[in-house]
Amino acid sequence: MVGENGKKMKILCLHGFRTSGSFLKKQISKWDPSLFDQFDLEFPDGKFPAGGKSDIEGIFPPPYFEWFQFDKDFTEYTNLEECISYLCEYITANGPFDGFLGFSQGATLSALLIGYQAQGKLLKEHPPIKLFVSISGSKFRDPSICDVAYKEPLKAKSVHFIGDKDWLKLPSQELASAFDTPLIIRHPQGHTVPRLDEVSTGELRNVIREVVGQQEDEEKDRKRVEISNGEAGIVEVAIA
Repeated sequence: MVGENGKKMKILCLHGFRTSGSFLKKQISKWDPSLFDQFDLEFPDGKFPAGGKSDIEGIFPPPYFEWFQFDKDFTEYTNLEECISYLCEYITANGPFDGFLGFSQGATLSALLIGYQAQGKLLKEHPPIKLFVSISGSKFRDPSICDVAYKEPLKAKSVHFIGDKDWLKLPSQELASAFDTPLIIRHPQGHTVPRLDEVSTGELRNVIREVVGQQEDEEKDRKRVEISNGEAGIVEVAIA
């Protein structure tokens, strides 16, 4: 399926804290590959090198990256504005993107971008993000951010994977509540990208199909307008 630029639809995939785009790609590879067969998925690395030990050392090779830094209460952030600027430049240069997928810090950041875009704070020339897949995401806790990003229910079709043993279980539920009609898929694991059973795969596939169908309808409408304008032009020339 083609996106806004006439090419294949695209999803931007943002990794978790002190991991990498390559690691997220490996994590997602455990899912049925046909889920995203109508999309190009991009897995950029975070803007900043990891500033400390990574939880995946010895599991997946470095280098590791982080998008921004934060305090223990997740209320103060360092380099967040630089990170947002970096991602907006990346999205503008490599997009347009039809959806975001993120794990943990990457999901939290993706939701922030969707909220800021909805409020006209950034990506003003970029088409609205249609799809959001969150795995262990959460809200920012700084009121100056929350009052803008989550001011109104977010309209993107969203799927939220929440683990029963995840230390971000409650924050993930809070993030889901920021969206208009969120689909919550629960799993028995912890802070990880879960394997999907047949039911979960089907639920995610239905949401993706809905987004693809929406894009197909928009494409048909665009072509009808182009044909209509073309015919009007021909008539005008004939009359002249």
